[in-house]
Amino acid sequence: MLVLASASPARRRLLEQAAIPHRVVVSGVDEEEIVDSDPRRLVQRLARAKAEAVAARLDPAAAAEPALAVLGCDSLLSVDGAVHGKPADAAEAVARWQAMAGRWGELHTGHCLIRPSLSLPVHPPAPEPAPLLATVTTRVLFADIDENEIRAYVASGEPLRCAGAFALEGQGGLLVERLDGCFSNVIGLSLPLLRRWLQPL
Repeated sequence: MLVLASASPARRRLLEQAAIPHRVVVSGVDEEEIVDSDPRRLVQRLARAKAEAVAARLDPAAAAEPALAVLGCDSLLSVDGAVHGKPADAAEAVARWQAMAGRWGELHTGHCLIRPSLSLPVHPPAPEPAPLLATVTTRVLFADIDENEIRAYVASGEPLRCAGAFALEGQGGLLVERLDGCFSNVIGLSLPLLRRWLQPL
């Protein structure tokens, strides 16, 4: 069984829709403590921190279905060099949309898959498999919406819950003109990448 080290409902829905058996264990990682000037590296470091925090807490003997792998993910949007996670409030969400309407952005999602050792103790101990790490980037062209449309979307509350202040699978899907790259990556994780990673398990 896959353990998703994320509280994101969107990531959980992606796994459900893809019929990937999983359970959720929230990492509790303080994301503010992890910094990096490169958004591609930053999301990967965040994803790894989440996966490692959850993997360290797992007790295979206590679980009805032992974890075959732990998946950590994190997403950020960059527009013209500015990096955006979830907006702090409605005013910030409005300002972001004013800046990105009619422009291209890059949605970066870091992925980390850790395969905990489930074997019996041996001497010398078998080395743990190395974590699998990747950042998937999808280019997003936002609609050139006006001030009224921006404020109406922000008033829905949806942008406040999402990296980049939009949800492709929700009302935000109406405000995206074009995608260049992986569709599911914009929602929260790249299903094609995950399929390739899970095949050997």
